[in-house]
Amino acid sequence: MNHSKNQDARKATALAAVGILMAAPLLTACGESRAVPAQDDFAGVSEESSSPASGSGQSTASAAPRSDPNRSLPTDSGKYKDGRFASKAIYGPASEDSIDVSVTVSGQKVADVTVTPHPATPVSKKYQTGFIKEIKGTIVGKPLKDLKVTKVAGASWTSDAFNKALDVVRQEASVTGQTGD
Repeated sequence: MNHSKNQDARKATALAAVGILMAAPLLTACGESRAVPAQDDFAGVSEESSSPASGSGQSTASAAPRSDPNRSLPTDSGKYKDGRFASKAIYGPASEDSIDVSVTVSGQKVADVTVTPHPATPVSKKYQTGFIKEIKGTIVGKPLKDLKVTKVAGASWTSDAFNKALDVVRQEASVTGQTGD
C-alpha cells in the first residue's frame, strides 16, 4: 500500500512537471512589451519624424519608429537635430497598456514633451495620469543624450516604456556623419 502511494505521488509530480513545461511557451509572452509605429501628420516629414510601459507580473517595454515598424533606425550618434519626434510604447503584463510619446528637441535638449495615455484598467489610468502630470517638469530643459527617468510618480512600468520611447527618439533625431561637438 505504501509503495502504491509513493508511485501515485511520483505520477502526480511527473504530470505537474509536464503541465508546467507545456505551459511555459504560452507564459513567456506575458509581460513582453512592444512598440508599434503610428501614422500621423509628422510621419516621414523632414526635420520632424515619428517614432514610438499594474499588477504583480513583470513588464518590459520596447519601441520602434511610428512611421514604419520594419524600418531600421540609425545609430544614436549623441548629436540631435531639432524637431518633433514621436513613438508609441506598449507594455503591461499582457501588453495591454500603451502611451504615445512626443518629444520636441531643440539645441540638443528636450524643449517639450507630450504623453497620451491608453490605459487598459483603472489602476493603469492612475499611474499613467500621475506620470503625465510630472514628466514635463522632470525632463524639459534637460539634454536628450543619455536622458533616462526612473519611476516618475510611482509609475515604474510607464517610466520604463517612456525610456524605450526616448531611445527611439534619440535614434530618430540622431545626426549621422558629423564629427565634433
